[in-house]
Amino acid sequence: MCGGHKEPGHTTFSTDLGDGLVVVRHVPALICDQCGEEWIDNKTAQQLEGIVLEARQKKHQLEVLSL
Repeated sequence: MCGGHKEPGHTTFSTDLGDGLVVVRHVPALICDQCGEEWIDNKTAQQLEGIVLEARQKKHQLEVLSL
């Protein structure tokens, strides 16, 4: 870590599934106030995994959601 402080905030998560793109906005995260590095907790990561799995099953080219 760069020595900055982790501050609560929100980020945008995106992943390319090869045949589609998933974008999740307003994802709770800790964000370094110095370098901008982002950390997502395990509970939120599990939510994102579920969203990606659902999007993969829908086979949409683009899925945009908010948490």
